[in-house]
Formats: sequence, C-alpha cells, structure tokens
Amino acid sequence: MKIGSTLNDGKVADRINDEIRRRNSDPRGIIFRTFLQLGLFLALLILTVLLVDVVQNGWGTLSTRFGDFLSGTLRSRSIDEKLGVHQGLVGSFWIAVTTAIVAFPIGIGAAIYLEEYAPKNRLTRFIEINIRNLAGVPSVVYGLLGLFIFVNTFGKWTGGKSLLSAALTLSILVLPIVIITASEAIRATPQSLREGAYGVGATRWEVVRRQVLPYAAPGILTGTLLAMSRAIGEAAPLILVGAVTGRLGTNPGFLDLGALKERFVAMPIVITEWTQNSGRDPGFAGAAAAAIVVLLIFVLALNSIAILLRNRFEKRRK
Repeated sequence: MKIGSTLNDGKVADRINDEIRRRNSDPRGIIFRTFLQLGLFLALLILTVLLVDVVQNGWGTLSTRFGDFLSGTLRSRSIDEKLGVHQGLVGSFWIAVTTAIVAFPIGIGAAIYLEEYAPKNRLTRFIEINIRNLAGVPSVVYGLLGLFIFVNTFGKWTGGKSLLSAALTLSILVLPIVIITASEAIRATPQSLREGAYGVGATRWEVVRRQVLPYAAPGILTGTLLAMSRAIGEAAPLILVGAVTGRLGTNPGFLDLGALKERFVAMPIVITEWTQNSGRDPGFAGAAAAAIVVLLIFVLALNSIAILLRNRFEKRRK
C-alpha cells in the first residue's frame, strides 16, 4: 500500500512539475536563450576558423622542421634552415616565471588583506576602485612606466633594457587582474565557514589559511590563468623596455639566469616582426603562423599546471 502510494505521489509530482514548466514558458525568454546560444556558436566558429587558418599556414614549417624550428635562432633577412623561436621561447618563459614569482604572491596577499583584514571605509573603497581602473589601463602606459622605473631609474640592478625589466613591467601590468580575481574568489567564500571556525576558537589567520584560501583557491587559480596568458601575449610594453626586433646575438638556455640581465626577445615580438617581414618575403608568413601555434602550445602547457591544481582544490572543497 505504501509502495503504491509512493509511486502515485511521484507521478503526481512529475505532472505538477510539467504543468508548472508549461505554464511558465516565456516566448521572450526562449528568444533570449536562442540569441545566447547563437552568440556562443558564432564565437566558437570564429575561434575554430582562426585556429584552422593558423595551423594550415604554419603546417609546412611545423611538419618539416619542427625540432629545428624550436631550437633555431632569429633571422630577420631571409628564411633558412636555421630560423627558429628558441630565443623567443626563453624570453616568454622567464616572463612567465617572473610574473608567477612577483605578481601572484603580491596580488593574492593584497586581496587577502583587503577582504579579510582591512576596515571597510572610504579609503579601502577608494583603493578598490583605483585597482579596478588600473586593470583597464592600456598596456602601452605600463610600458612607459617600466621604461622610467626599471630601465632608467633602477637600470643598475635590472640591467637596463633587459629581460628582467620586461618581466617586472608585465608583472605590474597583470597585478590588478590578480588582485581583482582573488578578491572576488575570497568574497565568494560562505560566511558560515568563517563563523564556524571562529566558533571553535580559531584565530583570524587560521580561518584564512584553513578555510578561506582552500575554498577560494579554484577562483584564484582561474585568475592567475588569465593574468599569465595576458603577460605572455603582450607585445607593446616589451618594445618600450628594449625588446630586440631584429637579430639577437646571444642564445641563452631556459635555465640560464644570466639571461635576465641581457637583451631579449619574446614570442609576441617574434610573431610581430615576422608578420611585418612577410610582405618582403612570403616565407615569413608561414614562420609567423608556426610561431603562433608554438605560442599557443606554450601557453596551454603552462595553464595546464594551474588547471590541474584548480581541479585538485575543487575536489577537496567538495
């Protein structure tokens, strides 16, 4: 008797849900959802077309001399078997490493202070507004700032127009993004977690370290992904702080710390220069497309580490 009544109750509940959905069906909502789906489809279509076009243009270089292309050096006058992106990869690698070392701890620490320690008054609101404004400042402005501070003022310690100056400049560029995304992730942490920890006698630092940061870690890592990708893909600030747009005499290794105070080149500069040279020599167009593919692989390889860490923290949170 109970089983039959349970089944009947389930059928009645299903009928009620169906009636509610039919009664609340909104034609305008359906149209809005259709436009959203159309926008998503167009975005994916454009991205697919761009990726296919780049891979097709660069496939000739990647399929015939992929290893030599990765280990080769820059040539600005002609296409030959020695042309490659090794020097650009080294520059982009150290920019990514410096950004992770400088921008991420400072940005996450500033977000923790603003959300967990700083009093909510006019001063903190003023600081938060200015941080959000800084996130929208053009990258050229940061390039001028890096030129004045790291190249001219502190050039004795940074090496002047060097890879270290460029990396510090890009660290400042992405710092507002790190602070904003980390603040939003910390703010989304349920207040009940804090109250429960305080209820059992935890200190504020223990609440932040054991409750807030583990819960906010996936959102913080998502922000670091965006910041890292932007730092690696910027070109204008690098030109202002002294990136080489032609031949680069030195050929440093990935773990060569001495390269930080030397003249440098990065992948965005390589791609820009080869694209400009494609009008003079069509062979540069294929090389530029191949360099774009290599840069995409490089960014995805770095981001995959953060994605794995983010998924690990999400599993812990569940």
